[in-house]
Order: sequence, then C-alpha cells, then structure tokens
Amino acid sequence: MSPDPRLFPLTFTQLYPNALQPNFGVFVENRLRHLTAGSEVVGRVLAPVPWFPSTHHRFGGYALQARVPREERRHGIPIAHPRYPMIPKIGMTAQPWLLYKAMVPHVAALLRAGTRIDLLDAHYVYPDGVAAALLARRFGLPLVMTARGTDLNLLPRHATVRRWIRFAIREAQAMIGVCAALADTFVTLGAAADRVHVLRNGVDLALFQPTDRRTTRNELGLDGPVLLFVGQLIPRKGVDLIVEAMAMLPEHTLLIAGSGPERASLERRARATDTAGRIRFLGEVPHDALPRLYGAADALVLPSEREGWANVLLESMACGTPVIASDIWGTPEIVTEPAAGQLMRERTAGSIVEAWHELCAAAVPRAATRAYAEGFGWDPTTRGQIAVFRCAVAMGRG
Repeated sequence: MSPDPRLFPLTFTQLYPNALQPNFGVFVENRLRHLTAGSEVVGRVLAPVPWFPSTHHRFGGYALQARVPREERRHGIPIAHPRYPMIPKIGMTAQPWLLYKAMVPHVAALLRAGTRIDLLDAHYVYPDGVAAALLARRFGLPLVMTARGTDLNLLPRHATVRRWIRFAIREAQAMIGVCAALADTFVTLGAAADRVHVLRNGVDLALFQPTDRRTTRNELGLDGPVLLFVGQLIPRKGVDLIVEAMAMLPEHTLLIAGSGPERASLERRARATDTAGRIRFLGEVPHDALPRLYGAADALVLPSEREGWANVLLESMACGTPVIASDIWGTPEIVTEPAAGQLMRERTAGSIVEAWHELCAAAVPRAATRAYAEGFGWDPTTRGQIAVFRCAVAMGRG
C-alpha cells in the first residue's frame, strides 16, 4: 500500500478558541479551518491552557481557563487542552520551558498511540514557538512558526526573550509572517531569508458580506453617521482616541464591540467628554454576529499602536464598510487604496476626525469596498501554507 500523501500537522498554540472562550484566537482557527477544508491536510490541535484553581477569586479571569474542557472538537478538528504551570507577571522568561516540560508527556502519548505527526505548526513565536522548538528537537519533528504581532514587534525588546526567539529561529525549518513587516523582523533577528514566508490572513467572504443595511440600522435604532470599533479593550488598541474624537463629531454614534480591562476607564472618559449618550458598549459579540455591525457602520476605526495583520479590517471591508486605521506594521499592506479606507497621519483623535472627513470626501461606493476585499480570500494563503509545510517536511530535522 502506498503511503498516505496527506499532511498531518499538529497545530500548537495557546491562541485557540474553546467552549468557554469562542472568540479567543479565532484567527488561528479560521486559518486552520480553511487549510483542512480540502483533502490535503488533516488537522489536530494542541492548545494548552494555564493551570489555576477554578474557584479562587484571586486568579480572576485566569480561573475561567480552569474550566476549559480537556478535549473537544470544533469544526471537525480534535483539540486537546492540557494544563501547564504559569506564574503571572513574573514568569515570562521561564514560560517556554514550563510549557515545553508540561507538553512532553502529551506529545509522547500521541506518538505512542500511533498518531501521525508530520510537523509542528506553532502560532505566536513566544512562548509557544519557543516551546514548540524544544518539542521539535526532542521528538525529531520539523517546525513551522507563524508570527502574528507582539510576539515579534514588542517582546524581542527583552534580552532573555530575544535569546529564546533566536534559538527557535535556528530550530525552525520555516517561518511565516502574516505581513511583510513581521517577516522582515524574522530576518533581522537572524533567520535565513529563504526560510521566511509572508502568508497573510484571509477573510471569509461567505460569512462577511454586505447585509440589508437599512433594516439592520432600524433594528439597532441607529441614525446618522456610525463609527465602529471591534476588538479587545486594551491600551494598545487606542479606543480612548476614538472616544476623544467623538467630542469633535457631535452627530455621530460609536459602537464598541469587545471587552477588556479598559472598559471602565473608557466609560469614565466618555462621561468626561460628554459623549456617553452616543457611545454604546456592546461587550463580546459572537464572530458570526459581526457582519450586521460592520454593515450598519459607516466606518470601522482601528487606531492601534501595534498590529500584525488586523483581521477586523478585512472583515469590515468585506461587508462593504471602509476603515480608518493607524499607519503601523501590516496595516499599510491592507489599506492600499481609497476603496479600502484611510490611514491616519498620526495616532491622535484629530487624525481620526481628519481621516473621517477624507473618507467622506472620497465617497467610494460600498460595492467598491467589497470588491477590494474580494482580493483577500483564503485560497492563496492555503496553497502557500501547504507548500511551506511540504517543504518543511522534506527538509526534516536535518
């Protein structure tokens, strides 16, 4: 009997959705779903979660992870959630080793059971990619690492982290950046250029598409211009700048879809700027409910300090809604023409307002924005990923 020609990667990442956190790391799941939709790749996921007592109030949000199921299946892909020890805030430099040591028994058990693993497919270079490099060395497996943002555009500033990342780069058969800026950083950190590839995230054009805009706005009680933010409420996302901009846009409504530690601060800022009555905090919104919000808005605003490849930009465009975004990292690779939206000249509230007026002056039809997004489907990324995987397997651990 001829050998099975399919690829059997083991995707290794902490950034993966689970039954209790369905939006967490959904961008990694989306890539894997499209990769396994054909007949060439059989997916399996090892998505460890930190171990914490499930009831102690001192652990806050971490305690939620204690209730994540040990095993589950999403979209037909088997997922294991083994636990590993983590020391919040003070254990960053030890985390790759702790993660690796805790995962050794699980990988060994898979191999003993006859599970085929052709390569490790690690997402987020630190600590996941570093732990995967240690596992790859131990079990003689090829390694492909994907960088997604702060893992390369922030964390290497720490000397110990940078040394760990350089170790992982030496071990990897291939490295993927979701934008050219991240791929270039791999090379800056010591990667051979011929082992580095740019494979952007795509957008699900079937899920994210224009909706009945008038009906949706009526259902949501929206009138006048509407701005939208989708993402975590954390400092680097710059939501405070949008709130400040609202004071200069008195006829506008702002919808904020997401949760995070900055919510209370943003609510106080809205009250202080007398914009609270025009800002709606929607909390976490299911992924498949986002098209209605994108379709109802006149622009998505993303004034982030750092981004790798912001999926929300393409999702919004696919629904016909242009974007306003800061000119950083992979974002200029997404927003390249007026049909996509406007890049801010600087990260200020005033620049958001300026970009909004430029967007209005351009008056690009929403159909043109949708047509632009259609150039970012998943097929090219999937083909490229399969090619990278096959090359890594051929290289092996030699």
